Amino acid sequence: MIARQGFLAFVGFCAGGVIAAGIFAFIATIGVVVRLVGKTRIASHIRTVEDSIVLGGAFGNLACLYGPNLPGGVIAAGLFGGFAGIFTGCLIMSLAETLNALPVLSRRLRLKTGLPYVILGIAAGKCAGAVFYFFR
Repeated sequence: MIARQGFLAFVGFCAGGVIAAGIFAFIATIGVVVRLVGKTRIASHIRTVEDSIVLGGAFGNLACLYGPNLPGGVIAAGLFGGFAGIFTGCLIMSLAETLNALPVLSRRLRLKTGLPYVILGIAAGKCAGAVFYFFR
């Protein structure tokens, strides 16, 4: 029984490592890290940024695994949610820039002005959907 549990733990750990490596490779490919470092002008601290992203992913996985029993309670969950939202927004905008989705969207909608309001509307709709899902 112990050998079986150990084997299952090993397989789960390996599978999680493969998935995490794929996600971090995707993040690196679309240029999130380079874009964040370029915007914040902290090129001398690139290793710290990369380490923070990997540690954030690891701690996020632990938070999902162990649920709300984290130290800090609601405040820690709120901070984590805020930072996760900021990172998700950066990830989505990097992906949108990579795919050049915004120029295509503006051409299809025939927008001359007001593209920031369209982006704000998309973000507000995403936020409202997340809040609705969370409270329901």
